[in-house]
Amino acid sequence: MQLSKFSFGLGDRFAHQGVAQLRAIMKANEKGLDISPVWNKSNREHHYVHTEPASVRTEADGAVQKLGFEGKYFVDADHINLSTVAPFVAHSDFFTLDVAAFIGKPAAEEEINTFVDSCQKYVGELQVPGIAEPLQVTNELIAEIASKFLAAANQASEIYKYLVENKGAGNFVTEVSMDEVESPQTPVYLLFILKMLADKGVPAQTIAPKFTGRFNKGVDYRGDLQQFAKEFEEDVLVIDYAVKEFGLPAELKLSVHSGSDKFSIYPIMYDILKKHDKGMHIKTAGTTWLEEVIGLALAGGDALEVAKKIYANSYNRREALCAPYADVIDIDPTQLPTVEEVNGWSGDKYANTLRHIPGHPDYNSNFRQLIHVAYAVAAELGNEYYAQLEKNAEIVGNCVEENIYERHLKRLFNL
Repeated sequence: MQLSKFSFGLGDRFAHQGVAQLRAIMKANEKGLDISPVWNKSNREHHYVHTEPASVRTEADGAVQKLGFEGKYFVDADHINLSTVAPFVAHSDFFTLDVAAFIGKPAAEEEINTFVDSCQKYVGELQVPGIAEPLQVTNELIAEIASKFLAAANQASEIYKYLVENKGAGNFVTEVSMDEVESPQTPVYLLFILKMLADKGVPAQTIAPKFTGRFNKGVDYRGDLQQFAKEFEEDVLVIDYAVKEFGLPAELKLSVHSGSDKFSIYPIMYDILKKHDKGMHIKTAGTTWLEEVIGLALAGGDALEVAKKIYANSYNRREALCAPYADVIDIDPTQLPTVEEVNGWSGDKYANTLRHIPGHPDYNSNFRQLIHVAYAVAAELGNEYYAQLEKNAEIVGNCVEENIYERHLKRLFNL
């Protein structure tokens, strides 16, 4: 089972927007692309919203059937580990193995030494085709990388073996996620991480490293664009080298997590991928949920009141809501409007404050990030929220489709 050259992760926390999301993918594919939609939902999101993994499969299959989509599509068990994977096995065919919690955990000294011994041919000035400056590789560096990442590679191997036993080899796509950590993994780190995965028999088709810069949820990339461009290109070339050197799957490609709304790096990634004729997986999640709230605000009336209630409940619980996402949000509480202010807003004012259009006078990234992590608040409203989604399905769906196609896919692929 293989992804297309390009794949796009579609988060839909409340399982109402699958058709709108797929319309956007199909519109891009009509321009000559072949993008695989990948519906993703994590165990944490299921827990907060009180859903089961089967619901994502039902949504994906339903959208594909309704629109007559004939391409490849997948359902991603997002950020799973050994303790959470079991309920996803029957319903998913894409598994994001999240081993970030094992980065830095100690590995046996004998295992570290064995890995270092296996890497002797790479010690010195390692010339990776396409990278101007050779990678400087020492035994000390390899030992450092092994001490940080061998435990994570072992965990990835354990999860992969479990999936093979319960789903069968070749019946799913494997992604390895190492992005939710503080320190970025440089290209030379990525090279030896890939060797570890190959040694452990994990045939990753995508890998999500931690890049330099901030990948905050739902807002633009923050960091040095030139440094990101250099790192991204070197990662692409390291993967190409690792595929040939270590026998990893030929379709292995970079995965960019928290990839929604990273508008400033989309042209950079497109140019590099085009230059080297490579693919990419980019994962979005809460951006669709934000468009639901925008749609309700624009619908006015009771729907707008629900949107205002979501903000009020979020504002009063922001510390608890933000805590699980501390590494991927950056909210200045002093820049948040008061509940009283928001309660006086029109639907357009609310939507313009939330919608990600940099430079718009109403746009507030702090407001947007808080709503982004507040989907549990909407879940608690239950039918009050769902009823408004269904009543205003057309306007909400149009917001979702426009966001994915106009602000994401068009920028990503220079359409």
